Amino acid sequence: MGYNAINGYIDRLISEGSPNKPVWNIEFIRQNKKPSFNYIDGCMMISLINIYKKTGEKKYIDFVKNYIDFFVDSDGKVLYYDKNEFNLDNINEGRVFFDLYEYYLDERYKKAAFYLYEQLKEQPRTPEGNFWHKKIYPNQVWLDGLFMAQVFSFRFKKCFGDKDYTDVINQFRTVEQKMKDKKTGLYYHGYDASKKMFWADENGLSKNFWLRATGWYLAALSDVTSYIDDEDIKAEFKGYLQHAIDSVLKYRDLETNMFYQVVNLGERQGNYLETSGSALIAYAILKGVNSGLLSEDYRAVGKSIFDGIYKNRFKEHDGEIELGGICLVAGLGPENNLRRDGSFEYYISEPIVTTDAKGVAPFIMAYVELL
Repeated sequence: MGYNAINGYIDRLISEGSPNKPVWNIEFIRQNKKPSFNYIDGCMMISLINIYKKTGEKKYIDFVKNYIDFFVDSDGKVLYYDKNEFNLDNINEGRVFFDLYEYYLDERYKKAAFYLYEQLKEQPRTPEGNFWHKKIYPNQVWLDGLFMAQVFSFRFKKCFGDKDYTDVINQFRTVEQKMKDKKTGLYYHGYDASKKMFWADENGLSKNFWLRATGWYLAALSDVTSYIDDEDIKAEFKGYLQHAIDSVLKYRDLETNMFYQVVNLGERQGNYLETSGSALIAYAILKGVNSGLLSEDYRAVGKSIFDGIYKNRFKEHDGEIELGGICLVAGLGPENNLRRDGSFEYYISEPIVTTDAKGVAPFIMAYVELL
């Protein structure tokens, strides 16, 4: 299958996008927000860094540098970011600091990485030692947070820290121990260590398996495992990755090779094949194969998922190619938002949008792994 339209699609987005107009950030556009250092734009920058690494085309790194320079001042302070929110999502965009520092040797990017790491040093933790997802979500671990903060944390320790990865390793182990369903092998979206939240059961777990949360976790697991040097720990994490991939593949739609918004309930009315989570799973598989974490047999599986997205969701609309079928957002709580209760009905009620970076970036990331 040829992917000729993808490069033109990426070029259109970067030609139209800027910090004041992130055309891939639908929440920003709909709510008319001011510029911010956020995970959605961060996903887009990560995907562009990845395609630059693969192709060497300077337009991609130039765009990322110019975009990030809007947020980093001459002293390495990150603008439009508030450490005191203790929001793990806001760490994600900082992953590009390591690459920009490597390419340009500009101390601002190193200082900016330290600036963000100060948040993680002070981030509140559950009794098990895992980061709270945000200050407004006390004692809660969300699968999303592993992608948002742990990949950054591992790279920080590798590039600028003490190369002691124990904390990162243990936070993944907690997820394996607390959030993995023994029957299906799938992972619950959230865990409340206090067991007090309205959406939590007697074990502190949310009710369902949300696809994009699963995808965030698998992508984080694939990324972090690819960085691990210790052979014993690497073998342990390779086992986590393969079992998690094998478990979710049981729920793949056989016609499209995509996955459902609520992973294991494809037969329920209202459930739908969702793009962003499917793309994250494709990326995790292909990155796993390319990094030697999964056997070569999985390459065709990852490609079939990507091809399903390309065929079914990458389509012309009003004269332009768009990537559709993307869940705009989903979460759990907080206390004053009872609608976000982790139920099947909740997950299928959130808006479905086109060309949002939560889907576009994983799509590009998976595409790069295919190249």
